[in-house]
Parts: sequence; C-alpha cells; structure tokens
Amino acid sequence: MPRYSRRAVLTAAAVLALTACAGDPEPSSSPTPSDDPTPSPTPSPTPTSTPTPTPEPPPLEWDIDSGASLQVIVNKRRPLNPPDYAPQLVAVSIAQDGDELVRPEVDAALVALDQAQRAAIGEGVFVFSSYRSYATQASIYQGFVNQYGQAEADTTSARPGHSEHQTGLAVDVVGTSGVARLSVAFADTPSGQWLAANAWQHGFVVRYPNGLEGITGYEYEPWHLRFVGVELATAMTEAGVATLEEYLALPAAPDYG
Repeated sequence: MPRYSRRAVLTAAAVLALTACAGDPEPSSSPTPSDDPTPSPTPSPTPTSTPTPTPEPPPLEWDIDSGASLQVIVNKRRPLNPPDYAPQLVAVSIAQDGDELVRPEVDAALVALDQAQRAAIGEGVFVFSSYRSYATQASIYQGFVNQYGQAEADTTSARPGHSEHQTGLAVDVVGTSGVARLSVAFADTPSGQWLAANAWQHGFVVRYPNGLEGITGYEYEPWHLRFVGVELATAMTEAGVATLEEYLALPAAPDYG
C-alpha cells in the first residue's frame, strides 16, 4: 500500500471540498431580445381651406355725357349736348311760388328731403329756382353781363348751354323761414347746416362748395343743390370728396378755356 504524506492528503481534501462547494456552473443566459416598439405614424396636418376672398364690386360707372343722365356733368368746360337740350319735367311739389319745374326723379327726392328736414329741425325747404331753358338762361346771363361785365358775370352765372339748371337736376333752395335767401349766410342757418350734412342721403350734393371755385368755376353757393342720385352722392360723401369734378377725375373748370 502506497504511503502518502500528511500534506498531500490535506491538499487533496481541500481540492475536493472546493469542488463540491462550487456546484455545477450555470449556463450563461443570452439576453432576451426586446421587441423594438413599432414607430407611430406622424399625423399629417389637417389641410385648411384657403378662404375665397369676396370679390370687390366693380367700380360704378356713370354716364356723365348724356343730357338725359342723372349724372351728366355740366360746367364751363363741358357744355350740354345738344346745347338746347330740354328734359321731361314736372311741377315742383315744394316750390315757393308754384311755378318751378324739375325732372320727376328730382321732385320725388325733394319731397323726401323736405319731410326729413322737417322731422329733424322743425323747418322744411322751399325751391325758388329750378329748370331754366336755354333761352331763359341766355337772358339771365346777358343781364349779369350788362350789370357787372362779362368777367364778373362768369363767376356767378352760367353761359347758355353750360347751366346745370337747364338739365332739370339743379335747384336753388331756402328754408321755409325764408332767412338768407341767395346769401352765403344761408350756410349758417339751421336749414343750410342740415342740408350740408344730410342732403346726400336723398341724392343731392352742394354743387359749388366754399373755397373750391378754382375747380367748379363758381363762387360758393350753399343754396344750390344738384341731384346726382343716392349712389353717387353717397360715394362722394364716403370718399370725402366735395366736387363732381374731383370725384370723377375730370379737369377743373375755372373758366371757359
């Protein structure tokens, strides 16, 4: 029987003990693959509809040449065509003396104007001058020439064929009180002030405004109203333009040129 030293025996025993304590090695586990998250689709932006712009109304067009037109422009550079034009006329319902004539559209507007002014300030309006024929205007103009000379006459009276009164669309007015008839002081009366602020609502404009003689060719006449229709009168008022020449982009008419 072989003999073993005490050290060899102890060493062998120690090796066996360590081997027994360690046990079987566990197999290395492979990491469990994680499922990659499915990417969420990026939402497409909701298309927004572009609002269709509201088309602007076409610019109003006015017949400024025909004598029969409510918007005809008559001044020192624009005579009536034909010069002896005569419109259809009716008696003025609010005439001061009952002998005045205007176009039917003008009379209807004058009645409404008078009623509105009475309701607003307790005073109505009278028409004391309206339609004048070519012959009548020739006589009136010649009278001014005889009295003041032609240069002065041209600032206050139209030559025949150039008068708005011949169109049947122009009237000279005064308050029913009769104050300041044919005077620039009419502008300071209750009637004059109301008309200057409100006549446009009935289709009238103060045709010869203060300080614009270089455009209209006539001195200030707060009593001289010209019917142009509600549309044009409203358009001028909203634009802040006082004369027909300026609003319609016409040349100034300071003289007969």
